[in-house]
Amino acid sequence: MVRMRYSSTQHDLTSLKDDMTAFIEGHGLRRFQGYVAEEVGGVSWDARGNPDAWKDFVELAKHAGASFLTMNDALLEQTDVDFLVERLRNARFPNEEDVEEARWLRTYIGKTGFLQLGWPQQGVMFLYEVSTAWYDRYQGLLEMAEEFDGTVPDEATGPDSGEER
Repeated sequence: MVRMRYSSTQHDLTSLKDDMTAFIEGHGLRRFQGYVAEEVGGVSWDARGNPDAWKDFVELAKHAGASFLTMNDALLEQTDVDFLVERLRNARFPNEEDVEEARWLRTYIGKTGFLQLGWPQQGVMFLYEVSTAWYDRYQGLLEMAEEFDGTVPDEATGPDSGEER
């Protein structure tokens, strides 16, 4: 499944997450903390550049009879950046610009860079995703690191869990 993400101009989506939580609960819906993986059949919401499109998404979920929404967020942690810098530095053909860009991501430690909402309907997940530009670049660098050595930690388990994806 191809996912379309709305890229926010914000650098930290924490306040948006709080707004989403209040709005969802205000509509009498429950939240299920979980990430909908790409392997699950889904339909991505097209925000068309509207930063408040998530409200329409939640209202549609309620109208369609959803009793809950899945919700997931990604908070950048020091260990995430350290892992990425180390992988890029130890690549077969290290690129110093990529390593420096990964180090630059330390600016965003403790900030939320990605949010995903979803609700199920007749075997399909309807999804709304928003991310920051720095999170999109972080994901790109992670994919690059994976190409270099094939070991990138599962985001839900973290780099210290010993599990690989």
